[in-house]
Amino acid sequence: INFLNRNGVHGNGVHHVNIKGALYPIKSKSRRQRWEVKPSEMANNTLNPIRAIVDGMKLTPNPEKPMIALSIGDPTVFGNLPTDGAVLQAMKDAIDSQKYNGYAPSVGYLQSRQAVANFYSCPEAPLEAEDVILTSGCSQAIDLAISVLCNPGDNILVPCPGFSLYKTLAVSMGIEVKLYNLLPEKSWEVDLQHMESLIDERTSCLIITNPSNPCGSVFNKKHLQEILKVASRHCVPILADEIYSDMVRCSSPSMASLSSDVPILSCGGLAKRWLVPGWRMGWILIHDRDDIFGTEIRQGLVKLSQRILGACSIVQGALEQILDSTPQSFYNNTIGFLKSNSEICFSELSSVPGLNPVMPSGAMYIMIGIDMDHFPDFKNDVDFTERLVTEQSVFCLPASAFEYPNFFRIVVTVPEEMMLEACARIREFCQSHYRPPSRDSNDLDQ
Repeated sequence: INFLNRNGVHGNGVHHVNIKGALYPIKSKSRRQRWEVKPSEMANNTLNPIRAIVDGMKLTPNPEKPMIALSIGDPTVFGNLPTDGAVLQAMKDAIDSQKYNGYAPSVGYLQSRQAVANFYSCPEAPLEAEDVILTSGCSQAIDLAISVLCNPGDNILVPCPGFSLYKTLAVSMGIEVKLYNLLPEKSWEVDLQHMESLIDERTSCLIITNPSNPCGSVFNKKHLQEILKVASRHCVPILADEIYSDMVRCSSPSMASLSSDVPILSCGGLAKRWLVPGWRMGWILIHDRDDIFGTEIRQGLVKLSQRILGACSIVQGALEQILDSTPQSFYNNTIGFLKSNSEICFSELSSVPGLNPVMPSGAMYIMIGIDMDHFPDFKNDVDFTERLVTEQSVFCLPASAFEYPNFFRIVVTVPEEMMLEACARIREFCQSHYRPPSRDSNDLDQ
């Protein structure tokens, strides 16, 4: 028998604590001597490349010229692209009904999921309510899709240039990101040979963004089928980021409608097509005609959705009415405006020496190549766009933010007169800094 001394220590040196008359041993080294609270590895590994670059830029506009920001992928910023009245009425009706003030199921109301299934179902890729997971914006849809398919140490294939969120999410989870090239000379089609060369036994997901942010490109049916063949050959599922689906000026079928065997998680939402990014309503469409995902991936998505208890209940309550009541004219007007602004931007900047715009076919962006050899005043695209702000008060996002240097991205949602003014300022800026090709020393000697 060991007896306690007056300090509460047994003869064998083990500390005990008295709780309601009972003695419990505690390890003598368990008490921390000082405060030391550190952020988690996940927090430390979370980095937004856009913020990392933009926050490091010296953005001091020319005080004599009003600022024109062509950098933000939010179509509501300038107030010239309001959502349709039917969309607003659906939200008002949902609020007034007082049916949607409580928690919804984490995957969404069944009626709302069925509405999304009905809206996107087609004979080639049929959908039911059980194939739809409602999420807090398309960003959470992408987060859930990566989380359910990938483990730490796995790798995913991501387009370059591509939306920066994929890397932000993956790296924070310990997932390697492999970048496959898009080809500007082919309107940003995938370099299929390069993409296939990156696949190995730890590749757990292939991300396809169509239409593209930041490129504004749209893949045709043939190219989508070629991508599917690569995924099928290597048994790699696809995460299809289709948030800009139907915001196109050409025919582009959904990835799932062309797949005969490759399972696809299609991510979308209200943000862009309905011009309400702040409402945070997204979804995952589960396409799995050969039952490759089976019940496990579906159950995994349900479990992951329970981490934040689902998307906004009021927007869910309005969803069926939004999808059923928004007139086709609203979609057409948005596409028409984006098409017109894209053509203006492309036309104006195509004739500027040193710039090489790539004509987009969808989404709300255009990428502009910079012949850096003709702009010796600048080290790179970040320096170029920083000085564009300083001298002309026009802010474009350097494509280094998308890991694609010597380009910059323009958002084409600004009012037309602002787009024309911005293009005129970019022209003036380039003319003042452009240097024509220099003749080499042999030419000078002759």
